[in-house]
Formats: sequence, structure tokens, C-alpha cells
Amino acid sequence: VQLQASGGGLVQAGGSLRLSCVASLNISSLDHMGWYRQGPGQEREVIAGSHVSGSTEYAGSVKGRFTISRDNAKNTVYLQMNSLRPEDTAVYHCNALSISPPGAYWGQGTLVTVSS
Repeated sequence: VQLQASGGGLVQAGGSLRLSCVASLNISSLDHMGWYRQGPGQEREVIAGSHVSGSTEYAGSVKGRFTISRDNAKNTVYLQMNSLRPEDTAVYHCNALSISPPGAYWGQGTLVTVSS
């Protein structure tokens, strides 16, 4: 499974961006898809996840500002980011998990820079 993230860029604080992650197969076969980020000098942070059941979860740092969604027809997972803050600056990656057959997949990242 290949995952390709895109949509990053430079935005002012308070602005919005939408990230996309396109998978090389039907994402309805993937049990979980998510987004994580790694800022400069920081550890990796898992920020949002979407289960095939439809449930979602968010890290406290982004809850209420970011929204994860799936478009199965386009094999794409989105991350809508609103009210961006300078501390959201990071490389954002998507990942996917499959239970049967078991597998974990990681994509290349897209850089988000939030200026103050």
C-alpha cells in the first residue's frame, strides 16, 4: 500500500489548510487511517484517526480545530485544519492499518508552516 500526502504549505496563524492522503488501494479495506506530525526538534505526535466503522479520535492539541474524514470513492483521507497556530508547524504524514491481512503503512509527509 502506498500513501501520498499533499496539501501542505505556508499559512498565517488563524488560517486553514486541507491535507489529502491518497492510497493506492480501496481504503474501505483499511481498518484505520490516521495523521501524525513531527515538528522541528519534537517527537512524533499522533493527531487524528479514522476507523472503518466511522468513529474518529483526536489528540487534545488539535481537538475542535482539526477534522479527519474519508472519501472511499477517491481512496482519500483528508485532514481539515482550522485556526492554525505557529505550534502546528510540522511535517504531516498519513498512515494506515489493516487487520486482515495484518499490515501497517506509512506515507511521505507534507510540510505545514504556520507564521505568526
